[in-house]
Amino acid sequence: MDSDARDPDARDSGARRRLERAAELRATRYSGKLTPEESAAAAAEDALEEKRRKIDSATRADYLVRDAIAHGKFDNLKYAGKPIPGLGESYDPDWWVKGLIQREHLSGLGPEAILLRGEDAGLDAVLDEQATEERVRAIVEDFNARVVNARRQLQGGPPVITKTREVAVEVERWRTRRAAAAAAHPEPPEPPPAKPWWRRRRGG
Repeated sequence: MDSDARDPDARDSGARRRLERAAELRATRYSGKLTPEESAAAAAEDALEEKRRKIDSATRADYLVRDAIAHGKFDNLKYAGKPIPGLGESYDPDWWVKGLIQREHLSGLGPEAILLRGEDAGLDAVLDEQATEERVRAIVEDFNARVVNARRQLQGGPPVITKTREVAVEVERWRTRRAAAAAAHPEPPEPPPAKPWWRRRRGG
């Protein structure tokens, strides 16, 4: 068995010598008077120190994860076994605003920029509730007018990044969604007209 392993004082002395040697190499490096051998030794010492740092960080992270699992901190997570909402979709710069509006059920409160973003997120659903093309056009035109007006206001707050919508495009999209909904849920056929009472009495 190595003498350092048997004697704690020897281990401390060896560690002290390594620290002193590392300090000497750093001091010499800063003075710019390293020999090639000393440069190689300094590089090796830096590499070893970096490796120790990474191992220590990885070990600590592994310990924290295992400790959290042991204490049940990962149990009953909100989306355990379920798909995470929005994962895999294209990036939406308004994701946090839309999420806030949905979670807190916000409506009618806040800066115009925030309100318009929330209205934009739910505009398709509002349009789908309309029965006529004229109503769809009127709603989209009103929405566009408020977006343009909000852009002109210089009252501070979040910037208005909500885009206006092409009226003709939204009308066509409304028609498409309406047709798809009708195909998915066809109306039941109308019952045949009732026979006049005199025919029912005669049996025909």
